[in-house]
Amino acid sequence: MKAIAVFPSRREVKLIEQEPPTPRAPTDVKLRMLDVGVCGTDREICAFQYGTPPAGSDHLVIGHESLGEVVEVGPAVSRVKPGDLVITMVRRPCPHADCVACRAGRQDFCFTGDFSERGIKGLDGFMTETVVDDERYMHVVPRTLRDVAVLVEPLTIAEKALIQVGQVQQRLPWACGVDPRTQRRFRHRAVVLGAGPVGLLGAMALVAADFDTSVYSREPAPNAKSELLTAIGAHYFSASETPIDRLAEQVGNIDLVYEATGASSIAFQMMEAIGTNGVFVFTGVPGRKAPIEVDTDVIMRNLVLKNQVVFGTVNAGQEAFEAAIRDLTVFQQRWPAAVQALITGRYPIEAYRDLLLGPAQGIKNVLTFA
Repeated sequence: MKAIAVFPSRREVKLIEQEPPTPRAPTDVKLRMLDVGVCGTDREICAFQYGTPPAGSDHLVIGHESLGEVVEVGPAVSRVKPGDLVITMVRRPCPHADCVACRAGRQDFCFTGDFSERGIKGLDGFMTETVVDDERYMHVVPRTLRDVAVLVEPLTIAEKALIQVGQVQQRLPWACGVDPRTQRRFRHRAVVLGAGPVGLLGAMALVAADFDTSVYSREPAPNAKSELLTAIGAHYFSASETPIDRLAEQVGNIDLVYEATGASSIAFQMMEAIGTNGVFVFTGVPGRKAPIEVDTDVIMRNLVLKNQVVFGTVNAGQEAFEAAIRDLTVFQQRWPAAVQALITGRYPIEAYRDLLLGPAQGIKNVLTFA
């Protein structure tokens, strides 16, 4: 079968042929891959910035944003059946008995760092024709999501962040909605940094959760992304027209910043603008660049005096995958054209070089096997 593989020691990215995997455990499920999304992580692995092959292998099959169809199940499988469409989780638990997170099925919070990740670290990924994995890592998606289900995995980033924001803000009277005493509607204000796939999906999740949502990005409006955001009821601000120090004047008290750029200079400037009781969520991982100047006194003062919270989030657990499937169904019902517009193009596996090694283009490109 065909697969896209990275050979780190030879610094090569190739379309290879390899033997299809065989189910071995009673809970194994065999999938025919349908769609695999191409993301910044894949491109960085193909630039040899990171990526670890399985033990004993000289190559790593990449790809972690997947949609597959069940073609075969083991005798002990009970959660999925042939014909089901499934999204498979990325991270696998570490082997250490004292890692409370992994033993509880929350490997997204692994304490040891010895987890493995399909298509990234120690396990082959999904950019291939056939995959075998344990049913416990699979989530069934409805057939109505067939064309957009590959967006579930990147959406889990926002879902996990929002779950944690909700937990943090239980310390406050926090919920959006109508005040039963005054009958006045209250909406929290959120700013998303970046209008890539993670930022746009995060904006959709925030609008669906009734946040007054603004997206801050580089490109001047109007553009395809600003029009998409307008269609879902979000606001768009361009960095070329609105400096960060003026953004809060136009948005108001910023309750939540969802960072989705990986640009630390922009993120730390924005950290100075979050409002009272605000939360700042990092999801991007910046490359190593020259040091930047940060006014640490202002940031620290605000964190203390304004009851602010800053946290980072990576990967996702079962709860976030389930929430992403639910929300993607909502998005498709509310904004079908906007959801479809997130996928810029679908390409055969033979087109991998341009997508992985050429200039980044569009919003979300997908390699399709069906």
